[in-house]
Amino acid sequence: MNDLHQLKAFTDALPKQSKRMPVLFTSHGNPMDIPMKKEERPFWNTLFELGKTLQKDYEVKAALIISAHWCTNGTFVNISRKQEQIFDYYGFPKHFYDPRYHAEGAPEIAQEVTRIVPSVGQTEDWGLDHGAWPMLMHLFPNADVPVFQMSIDYHANPNYHYHLGNQLKPLREKGVLIIGSGSLIHNLQMAGQKMRSGDMTPYGWEAEYDFWLKKQIDERNFDNLIKYETSHKLGKIASPTPDHYVPVLYSLGISDKKDNIKYFYDRGPNLPAFSERSFIIL
Repeated sequence: MNDLHQLKAFTDALPKQSKRMPVLFTSHGNPMDIPMKKEERPFWNTLFELGKTLQKDYEVKAALIISAHWCTNGTFVNISRKQEQIFDYYGFPKHFYDPRYHAEGAPEIAQEVTRIVPSVGQTEDWGLDHGAWPMLMHLFPNADVPVFQMSIDYHANPNYHYHLGNQLKPLREKGVLIIGSGSLIHNLQMAGQKMRSGDMTPYGWEAEYDFWLKKQIDERNFDNLIKYETSHKLGKIASPTPDHYVPVLYSLGISDKKDNIKYFYDRGPNLPAFSERSFIIL
């Protein structure tokens, strides 16, 4: 009887809303962009304007971030009320570590994730890494939206990520903004080879692959995106490791056929082996 009372109290605390929450897939930029103001960086300004629209049009109770920078063995959500800001990038000048972002966590909603998907574990051993807080600083600059992360099981196959996203759909009815934060093209080794020599121009293949990715998203060819390692000749070059790519599979897995997908940042690649293409599902 006590369990039923607790379940009712929790359900009452997370009522369905009249408007279903959108879903985002977004780049989080790169550490070199972190000190830049939104007026200096078009992508940051785009996030700022998007955040204003989201808070005007929706009651955003919390944001759940699937960040490329929290990879684990298994899948976990952070249930801590206090979210540590993690500076998980190294060797930069001091001012790259000056920004502060102090959003609270959302333990009640994080625990709802584990109720929906019991295989997801709970932890307090993480916070907001640089796949989350630099982007959130511009999306919700007042830090007035509670936020928590769900980790990426680094060893799971792409189908696992897509179908786990599918199981999280009920959160859209309860005011939870789910954000996949990564990059559709992210080859750090190839990017570094050019950037270390001062060459910031793309290799050339990035535009071809970006065009193909956009076509698959527009035509809802999600199976090709799940099989990204073999469905295009550039798949393994563009994403030699899964961490930055698979967040898009969560965002797509949470979508429905009736949803629209709109690109809020639609510029082609302008850096080597890197993409900032970002979209909203609504």
